Amino acid sequence: MTHPVHAPVLAADGGLIRFALADLLAGRAATMHIELTDAAAAEPWLTRLAGAEATLVALGQGHIELPAQPELGRLALLLWLRRWWPAGPSLGIPSLDPALLDLETAVATADVEGLAEGLLDGFEASPAELFDAAIADDALLAAGPPVAEEVRGLCTRLAAWFDDEDDVVRAETAAEMSARLGTATPGQRAYTLAAGLAPLAPGEGVLASGRASVDWARVPPGILDAGEDTVTWRIVVAATATRLEIVVAGAFADAAITAFASHAGEPFAEVPLELGAGRFSGTAELNETATRLAARVHSGQIAVVVGVAGEGVAGTTAEDRAEVVALVRARPPAARTLAERAAAASADEEF
Repeated sequence: MTHPVHAPVLAADGGLIRFALADLLAGRAATMHIELTDAAAAEPWLTRLAGAEATLVALGQGHIELPAQPELGRLALLLWLRRWWPAGPSLGIPSLDPALLDLETAVATADVEGLAEGLLDGFEASPAELFDAAIADDALLAAGPPVAEEVRGLCTRLAAWFDDEDDVVRAETAAEMSARLGTATPGQRAYTLAAGLAPLAPGEGVLASGRASVDWARVPPGILDAGEDTVTWRIVVAATATRLEIVVAGAFADAAITAFASHAGEPFAEVPLELGAGRFSGTAELNETATRLAARVHSGQIAVVVGVAGEGVAGTTAEDRAEVVALVRARPPAARTLAERAAAASADEEF
């Protein structure tokens, strides 16, 4: 089964609408695959979207391939960007501002609701919720100046949509954003790679050490540098105790993250990580059993996982991540979203 990192998907009411990542990132999506999970729920919007004849085919087969609808493809891409965009200074790919993504996704969601009523019933977020998230704590005002005219245009579109929905307060709020953007101070999310582990104290020694990469599927989006080999670890023996030290370089924002060390699939240490200057780091003392293990096995036999370590997580491989990074780097400027254009303008360089 294709990993979600490779397959942008739109969860519709009673169905899943899938696109090829390479096509969406290249701005040339020609087809979309619709898989029905609840035919009765999907039939009304699918009929509006594809017509009665195509809907009968889909109901009989449980799935159908249709020409891609730009509105659906755009929303699927924005949802993918929110989860999987591989930002990192080590990759030369800037972060995308969450407020701008929320604003774009609010507009794209409204467009889809206009395209096929009922398609997004029970969707993960409404245009109102996304707009509220975008303007919370003046985040949109801080992110908007590099692309102020485009932000104003999206706010104007949302104001009209909210007005049609009789959401007077949000309509007025969206209309007010244009004027406020003219006086906003640009904000930019800074990110740097931090130094590795600290020097050892006198009398201490290293039993085992190594590097690891962060699996994108196991950590929240937009928190860590998406490059490879950003995790440094070592097991240090001292006179009083043995400890596991872990540093994850390249932090963009805070989150509750834990690292797990294992041998032959069996975990032997858990290290809560705390945000520092451009990194997450943590230390945990090892018990006697874990210390004996570290003393007798080769460093390469110890695995360190940052984030969720449960078997139920469909993890990404180094090959998965490299493929996505290559596609993002090849993305044509004309296909970029507002958040991408703002990131490029803030960095004052192409990426």
